[in-house]
Amino acid sequence: MNRPDHIRSFASRLGRFSPAQRQAREALMPVHGVAFQPVATDLHALFARAQAPLVLEIGSGMGEATAQIAASLPQTNFLACEVYPAGVGALLKRIDEAGLDNLKVIQHDAFEVVRDMIAPDHLDGVHIFFPDPWHKARHHKRRLVQPPFVAMLASRIRPGGYLHLATDWVPYAEQMLEVVGAEPLLRNRFDRWADKPAYRRLSKFENRGVKLGHEVRDLIFERR
Repeated sequence: MNRPDHIRSFASRLGRFSPAQRQAREALMPVHGVAFQPVATDLHALFARAQAPLVLEIGSGMGEATAQIAASLPQTNFLACEVYPAGVGALLKRIDEAGLDNLKVIQHDAFEVVRDMIAPDHLDGVHIFFPDPWHKARHHKRRLVQPPFVAMLASRIRPGGYLHLATDWVPYAEQMLEVVGAEPLLRNRFDRWADKPAYRRLSKFENRGVKLGHEVRDLIFERR
């Protein structure tokens, strides 16, 4: 097996994959899924409304918040990137049940998707909500929000587009603020933390963290 040429921000684990999620993934991936290919791709052409704004969501998890956002913003197209089969299956099921035609799913490493599939100035926005904080100091190098990845992301966002991050781990939020704030292609739309936009609904995951006393931080940066 070939080793990746970058540090992965996710653990190599299968996790629980229910029969319903497996069935949804097998049946619906050909309908609502996007196959990874290591060449720049016109992602707009995947949607019926090819001229609509396009937002990439990295790490959609079980897809609850992703589907809610897509349903609330029907004039925007969304591509959700998730590595775990259970999450992909769950989101595909949500897409099908809600009849969403503005949301597609790709199951692949987001670093490679951004590097290989997305051309410069191709995206109108990027969402990274509650990425793994990798709490232990020796694992911080595995955090997704690192200078090389942020620089690459910024180049894929068109001028005037945005990068929206959210986390309930304050030390990671501080690192995000430092890393993204140092990227010359991006500027903070707020002084520090952003107000939570109405489109980012409170998911079960976030609500559980809030009940445990976690402080949620949003950051929204604009491509210069």
